[in-house]
Amino acid sequence: MVRYQAGIQTEARIIDATRTLLADGGLDAATLKAICDRAEVRAGSFYNLFDSKEEAVMRVVREAIDAVDPDPEGSGSDTVDDLVEAYIRFFEEQPELARVYVMAALQGESSGNGTRRRFLRHHLRRVERFADAMARADATLSPSDAEIRAELLLGALDGLAFRWSLDTDFAFVDFARRAARHFA
Repeated sequence: MVRYQAGIQTEARIIDATRTLLADGGLDAATLKAICDRAEVRAGSFYNLFDSKEEAVMRVVREAIDAVDPDPEGSGSDTVDDLVEAYIRFFEEQPELARVYVMAALQGESSGNGTRRRFLRHHLRRVERFADAMARADATLSPSDAEIRAELLLGALDGLAFRWSLDTDFAFVDFARRAARHFA
């Protein structure tokens, strides 16, 4: 039991260290060495818990995204507006993590650790949720039309996020809300 507790505590220290480094300096600051130094663990202990630095980074980003989820239980009660506002809130409340998310998605499979597959799964889940919310709001929408609208809206939001990650003065929130009105 003590070993189990020690592992949980070590994992928490690694995640906290990763979160702090990402918030303070972005992806460049969150090196494996920096994470291990801040968490006061050796690389071997890190690799006992995580397959890669990217896995720890993605866990931190996923936790931040989950924290703004309007329907974390998946009950199907969220609206398109709820989902768009959650998307916006992630960028407003966690700008460094949002930037890391966008950049990591663009880097894709360069590290060979399955990052691209994780991003694709996350995107497909978001499409399903948006399409479901759209279909609930408009009973005349066929499932395929709802999916197309969801893809278009998410494509617009992701494109706006990419623009914002390159130019933080870009009015992301205003454009995201306009896109939602246009596609929803």
